[in-house]
Amino acid sequence: MPRPPNVIFIITDDQGYGDIAYQGNPLLKTPHLDRMARESAQLDNHHHDPLCSPSRAALLTGQYAARNGVWHVIHGRHLLQPAATTMADVFSANGYRSAMFGKWHLGDNYPFAPHYSGFDEALCHRGGGIGELPDYWGNNYVDDVYFRNGTPTRCAGYCTDVFFDAALHFIESNAEAPFFVYLAPNAMHAPHIVPDQYAAPYLEQDIPEERAKFYGMIANFDENLGRLFARLQALTLDEDTLVIFTADHGTAAGFDPASGDGFNAGLRGVKGSLYDGGHQVNFFLRWPKRLPAERKVSQLTAHIDILPTLIDLCALETDPELEFDGRSLASIIRGEADKLPERPVIIQLQPNRPRKWHQTALLRGRWRLVNGLELYDVGADRAQKQDIAAEHPEILASLSRDYDAFWEDMGRAFDQAIAIPVGTDYENPTLLSARDWHPTAGRVPWRQRWIDDPAYDADGFWWIDVSRAGRYQVELRAYPREAERAMGAACASLQIGEDAWTKDASMPDACAHFEMTLDAGVTRLRASICDADGKRRRGAYYVYVSEL
Repeated sequence: MPRPPNVIFIITDDQGYGDIAYQGNPLLKTPHLDRMARESAQLDNHHHDPLCSPSRAALLTGQYAARNGVWHVIHGRHLLQPAATTMADVFSANGYRSAMFGKWHLGDNYPFAPHYSGFDEALCHRGGGIGELPDYWGNNYVDDVYFRNGTPTRCAGYCTDVFFDAALHFIESNAEAPFFVYLAPNAMHAPHIVPDQYAAPYLEQDIPEERAKFYGMIANFDENLGRLFARLQALTLDEDTLVIFTADHGTAAGFDPASGDGFNAGLRGVKGSLYDGGHQVNFFLRWPKRLPAERKVSQLTAHIDILPTLIDLCALETDPELEFDGRSLASIIRGEADKLPERPVIIQLQPNRPRKWHQTALLRGRWRLVNGLELYDVGADRAQKQDIAAEHPEILASLSRDYDAFWEDMGRAFDQAIAIPVGTDYENPTLLSARDWHPTAGRVPWRQRWIDDPAYDADGFWWIDVSRAGRYQVELRAYPREAERAMGAACASLQIGEDAWTKDASMPDACAHFEMTLDAGVTRLRASICDADGKRRRGAYYVYVSEL
């Protein structure tokens, strides 16, 4: 019986299709990524959603992200439905040891966090990036506190190095058995912080500072990728390991659409865009002697295809009732087939309350229908400069019918509001941060450094699921416990369901406490702190809910 392959799935953040020398970038030096590309089968027309959480949810489940409650990166719309079967669940059920390192961005609480989602081990920051609201206070990429299976742990070194070190340690500790590693560094997400030696070569070329730092983060990642391959060889695991490289969406800093400065491999759009530059990404599969090197699959493929493909490539067993929106690409990756039947793929960025055709692109073959109005033929117009909707009404109508079918299918999914459980045996207290608010006013301050900025004078509520009836304490704060900073408030107010409480709060106090009896079930929790005049200044950005 042949040994099951190890799998290392690497997904970087904000690194677009053109942010690699292999794709013709004249400024970047990425020798290890370039070598990996030459040694890999490649999905060369591969698409993810244009922002982080939806892409990751679709990759991990093989289903459109919205089917599992994920269609945004904040507002509680990034929480992965607990019933979803993840890639880690599938590998673990097949006897693999599984681990994730880096960025999760699909929920920080029970039951959303990675160590509740099929992974035996997890070391991650919280939120969508280091230094965001739910992350450990004061993290700044170096010598930070990350969460090992939910427990705050001080980690020495630069963030990308830390996550690779942890992955290498896990690989060495599990070299005798099949392992699955989901390695998701926060690089190259802003803020663009990197040790000086990596950015210096780009600053010397008069590249703008932010892009130079962004490129420096890529250089550091590339160096770590080289370390990974060297360690696999030293452990004689190289030929037994399928290593995958991709990114979550288009570039964030490698190209400026307004000025045309930078490099985007001829694509239109960047992170967040519905044009191909916002969602076409590299996807390399390196498995020596098992997959053809530098075979380029030019047919349209997408995030929803990856889990069913890995199930086939690794000969994994699954629940026969498990359904995917995507399909296996194993036959075209191996070179056993040239093409699969054409089908539509949906790329979208929905707001808190989804709307039909809101920031949506439908992809089918060479066609791109953007927001239901603009039509492009990327076979003839890769840069998507010419809207040809008026010239092809029949194509427009056909693609619109594809989308109507998708929207009808997804309608029920968009009705769901995923609540954060409180009062469970797994987590007590439960920390709620304003990053997960359903906003009612203002702009959500999803980064820690924005808390005191008056531009982010916001308010909102959380959906919570009280797991069992009983006595609870709710603690309101403007800053998390570890920050040890005063609220600077004169009063605090709390509303849970239809019940409301108000309490005076001394300006030097760090928090305000409320105690009450709660019934079991799903309800809304809204918390606010008030200024000296008694007017609501903003929502309480941090709330700790404890079962007593």
